[in-house]
Formats: sequence, structure tokens, C-alpha cells
Amino acid sequence: MTAVFEQVDLVHRMIAAYPDRFGLALTAGDVDAAFASGKIASLLGAEGGHCINSSLGVLRSLHALGVRYLTLTHNDNVGWADSATDEPGCGGLSDFGREVVAEMQRLGMLVDLSHVAVSTMNDALDVATAPVIFSHSSARALTDNPRNVPDDVLARLAVNGGVCMVAFVPFFVSQECTDWFTALKAFAAGRGLDPDNLGAVFGLLPEWEKGNPMPAATLAQVADHIEHVRALAGIAHVGIGADYDGTPALPLGLHDVSRYPALLHELQRRHWSEADLKALAGGNILRTLRDAESRAAG
Repeated sequence: MTAVFEQVDLVHRMIAAYPDRFGLALTAGDVDAAFASGKIASLLGAEGGHCINSSLGVLRSLHALGVRYLTLTHNDNVGWADSATDEPGCGGLSDFGREVVAEMQRLGMLVDLSHVAVSTMNDALDVATAPVIFSHSSARALTDNPRNVPDDVLARLAVNGGVCMVAFVPFFVSQECTDWFTALKAFAAGRGLDPDNLGAVFGLLPEWEKGNPMPAATLAQVADHIEHVRALAGIAHVGIGADYDGTPALPLGLHDVSRYPALLHELQRRHWSEADLKALAGGNILRTLRDAESRAAG
């Protein structure tokens, strides 16, 4: 819990040190103002409900410090919410988990369902009164990875008004990469390592890749996921959540942020309009944030 407060403090100090470059964004309007003044809009989020230590008071404190979205879990369960990459615990959201969702929406914080189990996704959508988001997930129909979103949940997301922001992680956008990673984890288990300890698993990469080179994910596959989310949920409910700082590899053609235009060009080639691309690139997530703000208790 201490770590997230230190990270929030660091962001505030960076913004104060470079006011000509960064602008603290507490609202969608603040993001617009930062863009208009040529600054980078700094919107704070916390990844993993473990950081609130099962306390609504801590949740409210994070909101008071500027945190505007919370990912309910990370890779492990948090006691009140099940993760996509852990064994089932409470079967989705516990009663306290539902309280967390309700309190977040009362405050105007975005509920982020990336990393959570499908049961948690559905429980959150059952009780949500404001839009939710998936900040960095892709489509499970195209790549069968537990971090991705099933079609039935994407359909519910459209009704909810939320956004699924497609990630660039090769294991999320390429079935071949997911199968390769599953084999790597089995290799780690055979060496007596915990296959869920990602640090240990990735430590075996140099040895594993000698005889098992990682397949290449592609920019076109990312575009396929974006188009699938659009087909299931609608143009108003798809975004981009690359996760550049959360993956050891990236698709061909998307090696850094300078390649965003290449992705947009690929979608333009697939007959996306200028309005569609603006919605994808930021309009949809800002609309979702405005909706969350407007439904907050004040």
C-alpha cells in the first residue's frame, strides 16, 4: 500500500518540477486543457485493488490525491475480487467487492476490469451504474488468453457505456504467441519453478528461445482485435491501451509510441473514418470519464 502512495507523490512532484510539460488531470476537462496548452495530461491510476488494503477509507484517500481509475486486481486475487490469472477465490466479487465498485462510482472513479476474471467482469457489470473500462485487454474470441475479454462481456460493455482499450501485448493479440508462452511456462515448471512467477519464467527466456524462437505478433493482428471489439461493442466502446511498459515484447511495426500513426493508417486503409479514428485514439475514453464524473454523487 505504501508503494502506491509513493508513486502518486512522485507524479505530483514531477508535475510540479516541470509545469511547462505536464498538467495534472483530475477531470476530462483537465485533459482537454492540457492538450490545448501543449502539455502532457497526467491522469493518475492505480493497478491492483491490493493497494487499498481492503479499506474504503484508503480508496477515498487515493481519490483525494488525484487517482481517477483503479484496476480491481492485478495478477493475483485480492480477497474481494478474483483475478484472471489466479485460482477462483470468492467467485467474482464479494459483497465488499461490490461496495468497492459502488464507492468508486460514487466518487467518479473509473472501474477498470483489465486483469480480472470473467466472473468479476460480470459481477461488476451487474452492479455498475456508470461506465467501466478495460484499460489494456484484447478480444478473447481472437486470442484465447485469460487476460482478454469474451464476446458476451463486450456486448454487455456496450450497454454499460464503457470502453475496451486494446493492448499491444503479443500474448494478447496472437494465438501463436499465447501458445508459445504456455509452453514456456510448462518448461519453467519442469525446471521446478513456479510457472506463475513471471520474473522466474522470463528469466528462462535466453535458454528457451535458443530452440523455441518467439513467434512474431503483428500490427495487423492488433488492428484485427480493434475491429473485433468495434464489431461486438460498437465504435463508441473501443480504445487503445498499448501497455508499452508492461510487456517484454511488442508486435512488429509497433515497437514504440512513434508507431501509433502506422496503426491508425492501417485502420484507415480498412475504411475507418477520421471521426472513428478520433473516437478510438482518445475520444471514447474521455467520454467515459465525463460520464463517470457526471454520475458521481458530488
